[in-house]
Amino acid sequence: MWSIGELAEHAGVSVKTVRFYSDRGLLPETARSSGGHRRYGPEARDRLHLIRSLRTLDLPVPDVGRVLDEEDALEDVIEGQLRALGSQLAALRWREAALRVLRDCTAEERAERLRLVGAVTAPPSTEALARFWRRWLPPRLPARLVSSFLEQTVPQPPEDPDPAQVLAFARLHAFVSRPCVGNERGQPAVHRPDEGYRPAVLYDGLAEAYALAAPALRAGRPPDTGDALDCFVAAYARSRGARDTAAFRHRLVGMLAADPRIDHYWQLVAELAGPAYPTPGAAHDWLLAALDGDIAGSPARRT
Repeated sequence: MWSIGELAEHAGVSVKTVRFYSDRGLLPETARSSGGHRRYGPEARDRLHLIRSLRTLDLPVPDVGRVLDEEDALEDVIEGQLRALGSQLAALRWREAALRVLRDCTAEERAERLRLVGAVTAPPSTEALARFWRRWLPPRLPARLVSSFLEQTVPQPPEDPDPAQVLAFARLHAFVSRPCVGNERGQPAVHRPDEGYRPAVLYDGLAEAYALAAPALRAGRPPDTGDALDCFVAAYARSRGARDTAAFRHRLVGMLAADPRIDHYWQLVAELAGPAYPTPGAAHDWLLAALDGDIAGSPARRT
């Protein structure tokens, strides 16, 4: 049996270290001397070495206790630490790029950029963007459609951003955080009940139309007729209880031309996500141009 000083000597640590882990229950004593002093068996040295190894990896004391007391706990603790480190590294990369945003600009730009990047956490949260679209979407839209819509419209910040992406996200965050955005005055006609549209039917169809248009956008092909445009028009027609006719397409062009636009949002998303990600805004514009081209030589008629 070893005293606390003898255990410290055998393990190559200080008495203070042994007492610290003993007081926290990680290194239980085997017995007490007649004078009430702690006594440890040789197995305490191996346990102390294991504790020190785990602490060298910067594991918190509670996690060290789990590894010592629970079988197979080490794997769970390691996974938890890797997730935490991933978040910390993402925050550091974001902070580095944000500092470069401030360094690589003129003195006149610095105050505005500081205001923009200073309003964004590191790593950044997309909650403000999701909140913006939830306000903008029509009420009582099924949760499935809302979730699918947010997945397409809310870009995820890159894990290793460059300064331009940090600035684009900061401007995007500022844009959606302005007061009075997303109210009924900024919504398209299809969101208003008095217009007679069924928004749930529309958004289901638009998601499919945007997906069909995405390959053409990635390939840089000009707007043209085809399945994507037919799906796009059919979504509006079904939501109105109408048929896809030449006359309906002519009316649809006029209605969509009068709708409010959020072009600035999509421009910033494109800067953030890059050309490989065709935004819903870009798909919508491509389909509108295709519709314009389709009706240019087609007279309005009822069929």
